[in-house]
Amino acid sequence: MNDFTPYSALAGGMLIGLSAASLLFLIGRVAGISGILATVLTEKPNTSSWQIYFLMGLVISPLLTNLASILPPDVRLNQPLPIIVISGLLVGYGSRLGSGCTSGHAVCGLARLSKRSIAATVTFMLVAFITVFVANNGMGI
Repeated sequence: MNDFTPYSALAGGMLIGLSAASLLFLIGRVAGISGILATVLTEKPNTSSWQIYFLMGLVISPLLTNLASILPPDVRLNQPLPIIVISGLLVGYGSRLGSGCTSGHAVCGLARLSKRSIAATVTFMLVAFITVFVANNGMGI
């Protein structure tokens, strides 16, 4: 547990909660990233401007944080690029299949006490625990 950073994790969690609450209270929309991305990719131009700005913020924010940091994080990808791409596509497919992603279900859905979001969050957390266990103990990784 050498990389445990409770203060930055707490600050990040608070910012995620603040952005989700702001979006809900200001324009009445849920901050589900997969739904926002799907809207941008499928809607007509100029009908989803706030979604475009939201997604731009997701891309630009880490870059700005990295520029402002004295010691940027040392990010290493331990898997080959094809595995990462396939994994990303499977996550995207699962998000659409499950009617939302972790941000929509866990952050926003749990706060609204949505039964569907509770079931989805319990499911993907259990699958995540099992996957980590199998990867660490059963696959020699």
